[in-house]
Amino acid sequence: MDVVLVAPEIPHNSGCAGRLTAALGARLHLIEPLGFSLEDRYLKRAGLDYWPLVDLRIHADWDHALQHLQTTSARPVHERLKCFSARGGQSLFQASFAPDDILVFGSESRGLPPEILEDTRLQRVYLPIRAGVRSLNLANTVAVALYTAMDRAGADLPDNDGRYEPVEGSGQGPVDVAQNPVPPQRP
Repeated sequence: MDVVLVAPEIPHNSGCAGRLTAALGARLHLIEPLGFSLEDRYLKRAGLDYWPLVDLRIHADWDHALQHLQTTSARPVHERLKCFSARGGQSLFQASFAPDDILVFGSESRGLPPEILEDTRLQRVYLPIRAGVRSLNLANTVAVALYTAMDRAGADLPDNDGRYEPVEGSGQGPVDVAQNPVPPQRP
């Protein structure tokens, strides 16, 4: 399963998403522009020493991300998208998921861009919240969504027997492990 953060702004949230994807074996994609540097100490701290376990991909924009994601499954990329929004769609707890789905989340202050929301009207998913609450924290939403989606998809969740073994290369941070699968096309 893939987790995509579109133009994330707060390093702590992306770091928490990194730690979560490391714990569950999912891939994390960050789509530029980022509201922080990959060298940000808060990003590194939120991911702790688990960055070597994060399959982190950086994409110049949404189109480059889609190009890359199309190569990760035989199923068409648009069939795999689950775009999380506080603005409608199907409840997370009623939605169905497949192991190769792509969970897409927008930035903390703006959510998903209008063009993504427009193109994915039928793939929108939301977490139920009370009236008067604008939205949930991005890191919390990603955590609830990824665990629920993996469980619903029948994906194997890791066994946790309480043991901890330090990760090799634990001094590495996100800048050390990031991969750019599609080089940015900048003028």
